Amino acid sequence: MSELVDIHLRPELAEPTLIIALDGWIDAGGAADTAAEAMADQAGVATLASYSTDELLDYRARRPTMHLLEGVITDLEWPAIELSGGTDAAGNDVLFLTGAEPDRLWRTFVGATVELALSFDVKRVIGLGAYPAPVPHTRSSRLSITTASQEVSDSLTGFQRGTLEVPAGVFAALDEEFNAAGIPAFGLWAQVPHYASNLPSPAAAKALVQGVMHHTGLSFNLDPMESEVKAGRLRLDSLLESNPEHQPLVEQLEEAWDQGQSADAAFTSPDGNLPSGEELAAEFQEFLRDQGPES
Repeated sequence: MSELVDIHLRPELAEPTLIIALDGWIDAGGAADTAAEAMADQAGVATLASYSTDELLDYRARRPTMHLLEGVITDLEWPAIELSGGTDAAGNDVLFLTGAEPDRLWRTFVGATVELALSFDVKRVIGLGAYPAPVPHTRSSRLSITTASQEVSDSLTGFQRGTLEVPAGVFAALDEEFNAAGIPAFGLWAQVPHYASNLPSPAAAKALVQGVMHHTGLSFNLDPMESEVKAGRLRLDSLLESNPEHQPLVEQLEEAWDQGQSADAAFTSPDGNLPSGEELAAEFQEFLRDQGPES
């Protein structure tokens, strides 16, 4: 096993699914982090392995958190990268790779992670993410996929696919190596309304959990997420009610969504009077500040 990894527990697992959600790359609305945390909490996970962050992270970019009590340092919390494991509601084994995306040694990290997954007999790998898109908050969050395997892509239905060139996160490298090693892997991405992408998106998080369940057969309870989904929807609705000049933007996005059009192609303004995503996002931030700490 790679010197990057320290194994703490090695339970007997039956072809677990590995879910990856690393901080530091595209995660609009914190949806991937929220989804992974919700599933891990229900799975009752325990830490199985940890990575050497001294080698993988730049602590000037990801500084440890210092806890002070009346001037006394009571704790120094270091950023971590960990593999944890548990079981879903049906008793299926599931693993989670969470923590900070490495700042360096990506190829070494990828090799160590694939080796670790093989040692636990991982059956499949799903990476979680979320990105800003011109979609309305009044509709369910659509999911799209990325994968390095045409065979895996062909086996997945009901997901959107795109064609573009963008900077890659570390999961793209993991995806390639997992598929090359014979472990099917793909990225599952939720679309978050671009005008609210800096706000928590529990609806997108729920959509990611639903996507994981649909593809893997894993079983998680979505009920605990419902209250946050409803609260998020009410907040955005309240902003629109108090700022009716923004309603045409949402209506245009709703029309494109309902017609199944590409949101990127549909998001055009004949008169140029629709507010930009940045303008509406600023309105949302001001609205939330006005609600006070109890909102």
